[in-house]
Amino acid sequence: MKKYISLLILLLCTTIFAQQKRVVTSIDTTKNKIGAEFKLTIKTDVDTLSKVVFPKLKNIGALEVIQSYPIDTVKNNDRYELIKKYGLTQFDSGKYSVPSIKILINNKPYYTDSLKVEVANVAVDTLKQKMYDIKDIVPVENTLGDWWKYLLALAILGGIGALIYWYIKKQQKKKIEEDVYKTPIERATNLLNDLEKKELWQKGEVKEYYSELTDIARNYIEEAIEIPAMESTTSELILGLRAASVKKKMTVSQETIENLERVLKQADLVKFAKSKPVEYEIAEDRNKIQKAILTLDSAIPVVVEMEEDTLLNEVQRQKQIQIQLKKKRNKRIAITIASVLFLLFATTTFLIVTKGFDYVKDNIIGHPTKELLEGEWVKSEYGNPGIIMETPKVLKRIDLTKSLPKNGMALIKEMNSFAYGSLLDNFYLMVSTYKYKQDSTSVDLKKSMEGTIQALESQGAQNMIVKQEDFQTPEGISGLKGYGTFTRINEATKSSEKLYYELLLFGQDGGLQQIMIFHEEGDSYANQISDRVLSSVELKQVSK
Repeated sequence: MKKYISLLILLLCTTIFAQQKRVVTSIDTTKNKIGAEFKLTIKTDVDTLSKVVFPKLKNIGALEVIQSYPIDTVKNNDRYELIKKYGLTQFDSGKYSVPSIKILINNKPYYTDSLKVEVANVAVDTLKQKMYDIKDIVPVENTLGDWWKYLLALAILGGIGALIYWYIKKQQKKKIEEDVYKTPIERATNLLNDLEKKELWQKGEVKEYYSELTDIARNYIEEAIEIPAMESTTSELILGLRAASVKKKMTVSQETIENLERVLKQADLVKFAKSKPVEYEIAEDRNKIQKAILTLDSAIPVVVEMEEDTLLNEVQRQKQIQIQLKKKRNKRIAITIASVLFLLFATTTFLIVTKGFDYVKDNIIGHPTKELLEGEWVKSEYGNPGIIMETPKVLKRIDLTKSLPKNGMALIKEMNSFAYGSLLDNFYLMVSTYKYKQDSTSVDLKKSMEGTIQALESQGAQNMIVKQEDFQTPEGISGLKGYGTFTRINEATKSSEKLYYELLLFGQDGGLQQIMIFHEEGDSYANQISDRVLSSVELKQVSK
């Protein structure tokens, strides 16, 4: 009996062992740094008809799954080896366990082996690695520059101008051809029709209605019968009309003249005595004016024009049309330009009031040192002994051998100078390094400072105010700083201008390093450039 029990236990263990062997677990390393990847590999060997399901996991125990790799398939005769990998990580140091994972093979669960891993801290030697303060947030530089802003502003202004031009043109409802008529009667008839379309008296604007109605009649009489109707009173107009009808042999009935006179007097009462005729009276007055104009026109003797005169009149008419077209086009252009200029003026005034004149000057008109400050800076090493520094532009090599005295040049083995701008610009930056022939040559920084000041005075600096103080780089290297102001004559304007300057001198055994910056006094952007440049200075030792 005991023999059978032992055999049963042996078979059971063998079965379990065989099942577990269907899933093989391994890991690429058991010890890694914080944040580094552990690569867990699971292999299983199945036939071609088996269905294997690997779980989708976000975490395996205390470890985070940062990558679930695709399943690799390797064919071995009539079987497949499936390989699944998981990328794991942990951001806290310590020892962790990778627990078993359930794998389904033909819906039967199989489990991977559990593993032990260790996450180690990153060793930091604070004696060798210097500690620095946390830097301020640095805005991302715009690689496109500011050109698109100006282009967008021009496009907006152009669009506004085009919109204004289109709107004004659209508001000119009457065509130019309608303003130039062949005959006075044509003009009068069209103007009467336009007057009715306005519906002035229906809106209560009776005075305006009578004013336009009588102006149409007076204009017609002045053009067709050639008497000064617009400047005449009603009585003078009627007397002039009677005289002209006799002179021109016009057949005009007494009723026509009386009706015209009655309407003109009614208009005078409306305009000056605030009379308010009723609706039917207004309609009758309009009909009387129209009838009077038509009667007068038919009474004017017809003069048969020669064909040449007709052609001449048509040419003059077309010429008049072109003149009016040009006038209206010029008017539209003038209004458009004036509107855009007013918009610019209003916007600029608003910005000056709300933001200040300096803001408008610097951001709209432009400021050279502001563009330098906000541009792409460059970090480079200059000269020997080397000076590593950040500058708004790459410094270009210059030759100063001719500006130094011969006795000074006799002591110098090597000299390198680099600069941005010139002594005549509003911002100037220069770096110079000197290596002496004798490595043991002692450098007196105060005397070197005096020599630099004298060199500036020889190049036109006047009324120099000099202040000195010790200076120390972030690495702890000490030097001498000179700063102050001086005046110079601007060659372009022939006027005096005041500049602010800063000088840094560092002495080494056998070498001298010098940094010079000057700019317009009170230029806040230049001050920021200077501070950033000087705070970035790193010095190197003299190379033999």
